[in-house]
Amino acid sequence: MDGTYGLISLIPVAVVIIVAIWTKRCLGALLCGTFAAAIILYKGSWWSEWFSHILGEIGGSAGYIIMFGFFGALIRLLDESGAALGFADIGSRLANTKKKSLIFTWILGIIIFVEDYLNALGVGVAMKSLTDKNKISREYLSFVVNSTGAAVCVLVPFSTWGVLYTSQIEETGLISGMSSIAAYAHAIPFMLYSIIAVIVTFLFITGVIPLFGPMKKAELRVQETGRVFPDWKYEGEQADELENKVEACSAWNFIIPMLVLIAVAVPTGDITLAVIIATLVCGIMLVAQKIITIGQMMDGIVNGFKDMLYVTMLVLVAFCLATLNDELGLTPFVIDSVAPIMSPKLLPVIAFIVVAALSFATGSFWGVAAISFPIILPLAQALDVNLFLAIGTIAAATSFGSHACFYSDAVTVTCAATGIKNIDYAKTAIPLIMVPFVLAIAAYLVVGIIMG
Repeated sequence: MDGTYGLISLIPVAVVIIVAIWTKRCLGALLCGTFAAAIILYKGSWWSEWFSHILGEIGGSAGYIIMFGFFGALIRLLDESGAALGFADIGSRLANTKKKSLIFTWILGIIIFVEDYLNALGVGVAMKSLTDKNKISREYLSFVVNSTGAAVCVLVPFSTWGVLYTSQIEETGLISGMSSIAAYAHAIPFMLYSIIAVIVTFLFITGVIPLFGPMKKAELRVQETGRVFPDWKYEGEQADELENKVEACSAWNFIIPMLVLIAVAVPTGDITLAVIIATLVCGIMLVAQKIITIGQMMDGIVNGFKDMLYVTMLVLVAFCLATLNDELGLTPFVIDSVAPIMSPKLLPVIAFIVVAALSFATGSFWGVAAISFPIILPLAQALDVNLFLAIGTIAAATSFGSHACFYSDAVTVTCAATGIKNIDYAKTAIPLIMVPFVLAIAAYLVVGIIMG
């Protein structure tokens, strides 16, 4: 496709947001968005082309299907064996209050900075039993976990985000006299949204900034009823699952698999391999101690894959929407539309808003970055804007997308690890995320005026 659809390219994104708000369902909203995009692109043959895109995403995303499935399997084994509870018992000695457990969650999220999936899985699974004991809603836990996901990963040059963005900087060929890694390091102080988001999350935790809106209601629900999950979790079959109580076993059954996960993921950069090995190590340990049988281990793995079916479908459809948006030329259209109004003083704030909006709308953070770097960096150079400021602005804006986009893979993994739905995250977390977003807009406006 030629990517000349102009304003029409905004329709699929608008459809997703409107349907999600109307139905309070993520998957259906995403499907409607892909239908709208396919109709625009392919007219009468849209159904067959849409089906081809979905099949293509399934074939091209086999690694994601396996990875999410084993994420679910590991979560199942850790939960059903009591290993997660064993870790929570140890954690409760250090984090024996609501505030301490949230601070502990926040610190863990900063420590596990290598990969945002690893962060969501590790911190989410590690802390949910402990935060349950301290009467913290799963919605609040999800917010804290995802607030230290991409926002922290983007601030570290040797995280997966840092490595990818470093390569993007190198491809532009605009930085001379230093390595691309050094250039990325110089840009970190200008990743204002990421820095502000991490700090604001801590201020929410400590009560300096009080909770408000749906998140405040979620916390009141826990205090008044003891229900840490959203109300839908206590209905029908979901309620039956909550009654299946297990006894805590040794915390090492949790700690060792998580250490294996990190030890494999960090040097190899292969999160799929890491989660497979961690799941097998976890299962073997539990069988060897006769906590579960081999049959129960296999059942746990199978059930874990079933648990992640919705997650996998959601991510695959989101990837399909991102591909169709690329064919519509959504990102280049938006960036090219605002380029004429750019000025040295306004470039940082306009670039931040535009790239953040695109990241949120498309759910494709690295894809948006790959398009934005080659367009915005030369524009910054032409306007004599500090290139490190431009790099930091793009990186921070995409981390906002990961923080706020409720149908993205990052939010989906976080919600799966903490046991809520993406729409629960959207209702409760997005109002809080607007605080660092507005502060970042103000900060980029000030920095642009000072440095422009």
